[in-house]
Amino acid sequence: MLGTLQELADRVGGRVVGNGALAIARIAAVEESTDDALTFATDERYLASAMASRAAAVLVDAAVPVGEAPAKPLIVVENARLALAHLLRGLRPPKPAGPFRHPSAVVDATAAVADDVFLDAMAYVGPGARIGRGSVIGVGAHVGARTTIGEDTWLHPRATVLEACVIGNRVVLHAGSVVGSEGFGWAFVDGRLERIPQVGNVVLDDEVEIGANTCIDRAQTGSTRVGRGTKIDNLVQVGHNCQIGRHCAIASQSGFAGSTTLGDFVKVAGQSGTRGHMRIGSGATVAGKTGVWGDVADGATVSGNPARDHRDQLKREVMIRSLPKLVARVDALERERKREAP
Repeated sequence: MLGTLQELADRVGGRVVGNGALAIARIAAVEESTDDALTFATDERYLASAMASRAAAVLVDAAVPVGEAPAKPLIVVENARLALAHLLRGLRPPKPAGPFRHPSAVVDATAAVADDVFLDAMAYVGPGARIGRGSVIGVGAHVGARTTIGEDTWLHPRATVLEACVIGNRVVLHAGSVVGSEGFGWAFVDGRLERIPQVGNVVLDDEVEIGANTCIDRAQTGSTRVGRGTKIDNLVQVGHNCQIGRHCAIASQSGFAGSTTLGDFVKVAGQSGTRGHMRIGSGATVAGKTGVWGDVADGATVSGNPARDHRDQLKREVMIRSLPKLVARVDALERERKREAP
């Protein structure tokens, strides 16, 4: 049991409409709700679905009109998504807490590991590495030689940070992510590919989160960098020497060729890709499956391949869909002209 509706409202600074003593056992999406669940709605359409569902009560934005006598009890908050995040955070299993070192963990004698770090089974910490207080190195995770891991950072199972990389405080690397893998640097010499050594590193600033099986390549020289607070989804490729700004959101299956620069607060939807050595400006939005071949201005929204202003791309799509009718009309005119020809 999570508590009464009033208790949940108190946790998120919300206002109860209806029976505050109602017992809530779980939080669920509308389609999964049961008669003991709290569901949520961020607009009128979702509120209508929530009211028609089996849910016992609804968490709703204050901006959404609920009427004088809503069909279900409500928790009304200023921001339903933020309140939902707060409630769900309380349901997550806690981060492992040290001090703990599994007998199978391997820590080089020259590594400096804070005394309260949690080192799970088969974790590896290489020569000269440094790990700050409160951090967790999960099952099979790898911290390479001369790597720095900040405080309260969490490497999930099999996350890998290779040599000389720098990871900030409160960073999360999800399972299977690889930071500091060799950059894709090659040159044709006498008809064959020759490796260009990648001798730089990767720097992840504080509060960055990297999704499962995402790869961030080390720089050829200098640093590949991800700015503070940026969140990168699963299965994303970040090439060598990319510079990603603060608080960007990058969705799954996107890829950035080497030396791509993103400003701050950029949003990149899934399956998008960029050419190298170009810039996406601060506050820009890149729609799903977009191919970015040139610079994108600050605040712009682009889509298509090659990327263009989103409104122009929508107009283009409308014209493309009209092509079959246009072709049929031209064919009909051609046939008519031939019939009328002497």
